[in-house]
Amino acid sequence: MAPAIPGFDYQRVPVADGVALNAAVGGSGSPVVLLHGFPQTHLMWRHVAADLAADHTVICPDLRGYGASDKPVEDGAGTYSKRTMAADVVALARALGHERFALAGHDRGALVAFRAGLDHPRAISHLACLDVLPTLDMWDVMRGTAGAIGFHLYLMAQPPGLPERMISASADAFFGHFLDIWANDPQAIPADVRAAYLAACRDAVPSIVADYRASAGIDVEHDQVDRDFGNRLAMPVTVLQQDWGAALGFDAAALWGAWAADLRHGTVTCGHFMAEEAPAEIAGALRELLDR
Repeated sequence: MAPAIPGFDYQRVPVADGVALNAAVGGSGSPVVLLHGFPQTHLMWRHVAADLAADHTVICPDLRGYGASDKPVEDGAGTYSKRTMAADVVALARALGHERFALAGHDRGALVAFRAGLDHPRAISHLACLDVLPTLDMWDVMRGTAGAIGFHLYLMAQPPGLPERMISASADAFFGHFLDIWANDPQAIPADVRAAYLAACRDAVPSIVADYRASAGIDVEHDQVDRDFGNRLAMPVTVLQQDWGAALGFDAAALWGAWAADLRHGTVTCGHFMAEEAPAEIAGALRELLDR
């Protein structure tokens, strides 16, 4: 049996023409939506979701193109744009009866959350982004030899065909590489969860590549328009990132500060998969955000 979040109900919720999202829903109270990152599924939130469900309605979907959610064929730049994926999330919450909700995302999910905050400010009451930079800033800081750590960003930015064939030829090795090198505590991702992540990614190579391809194209264009017009996040924002110290090479808090007036930026001493490696700290930070 595939792992699941204990005590949560699973639903398939239509959010767009021909697209339904798989979502785990649990708890009761004010709604919080949690978006997963790469190369993961909604399961990455299993510890934090169980904590928050004590006094919140918690919704953990698989993003479009990931996990058990639908994976439409990429038929243009917009299919996997963060604008489209953010609209999915708003439609999901609305279908479950929530016109306004708090939103937290990690990695790819944080990029979707960021776009939702800009595009749907009336729907998003609070916003948290974990271990990521906004797309426009990410490309600005990825230069020189530092770009080597983001080789996958450049690979999956290529036109359709080559990246999909290369990754599919050794999918478990490719996706497993990131699960290995990005985790400070390998025990935080147990064998059954790791197997579920790899199986989900193995079945979603074209859509995962399309998601990343959009971030080298249309997502940059959308961010640039917002920057040019001075659009900023209107809600309270919390950003948490790994404590890289001087090795970071840029001022992440300053970069985020340009996008959010009400920002609290902090670091967490763990690996990239912070919701699994430091779940109590992440749940506490989200509760602090929800109190603002």
